[in-house]
Amino acid sequence: MMQVDQAELMRILANSVASVTGQEVAVETQVPGLSAFKISTMSSPMAGFYEPSVCLIAQGAKRVQLGKETYYYDTENYLFSGLHLPVMAQALAVSETTPYLGLKLTFDQKEITQLIADGHLPTPSRHGNGRGMATGQLTPQLIEPFIKLLNLLDEPEHIPALAPLYRKEIFYRLLVGEQGSLLRQLTAMGTQSSQVAKSITWLKMNFAQAVRVEDLAEIASMGVSTYHHHFRTMAAMSPLQYVKQLRLQEARRLMLSEDLDAASASYKVGYESPSQFSREYSRLYGCSPAKDISNIRGSLVHRSA
Repeated sequence: MMQVDQAELMRILANSVASVTGQEVAVETQVPGLSAFKISTMSSPMAGFYEPSVCLIAQGAKRVQLGKETYYYDTENYLFSGLHLPVMAQALAVSETTPYLGLKLTFDQKEITQLIADGHLPTPSRHGNGRGMATGQLTPQLIEPFIKLLNLLDEPEHIPALAPLYRKEIFYRLLVGEQGSLLRQLTAMGTQSSQVAKSITWLKMNFAQAVRVEDLAEIASMGVSTYHHHFRTMAAMSPLQYVKQLRLQEARRLMLSEDLDAASASYKVGYESPSQFSREYSRLYGCSPAKDISNIRGSLVHRSA
């Protein structure tokens, strides 16, 4: 790609994202791990999970709350999430004429570990750890491979051969950029951060079971107090608070996609008391399960009209 200034690159990126999304709110593209988003109406902060990923905004801005911390990113900064993290997120100052336009590219530990080896990058300290989410400054070198990925959607026959190369370019740029040490810390085998990440991966698969912090600490090969400290440092909440968020968000998905009632959804995600589930659900989402699901479905009908 010819040398183009960053403002022009963002204009190109915004046009590409708008073309991909059309009238849709979220689109999983044919490029593995790449999703595009368009938001045209203001809404309250929404609860959700950020996967291990890098997120770019081509137009607009977004505020993300993790625990008691707030992250802000826009067309000049990316957001990096190194773990599955429960957040409250809100697109800012959007309208029909200037919608929020964003991209998310997910990754897994193995591809980052391989890039660290291929690039002969510094091995992180085993004992260091930090928050599992961060923002960093966007550069033309990071924007350009995202544009290349989007351009592949016009030539889908080339996706299998070229998409992996552009993904490597993006994640290599992250590894050698300002948040590279954090990314290496979270993904390199044997670090305390990667051991906690391993337990979080287990939690994602088993949250409906009875969960004890002692068992999670054993998965991470740590003592309970050490594990609890590192988990809170990385996720900005305790392990049991994290489990609660997992259960509530999965219950919400089940009520929406599988039409379960609140009691059935609560049992399926590991609650023993539907009344406790309803109380905790209302605290997170601001209203009862039935009203929340009704509001979401009403909003979807409005958008499709």
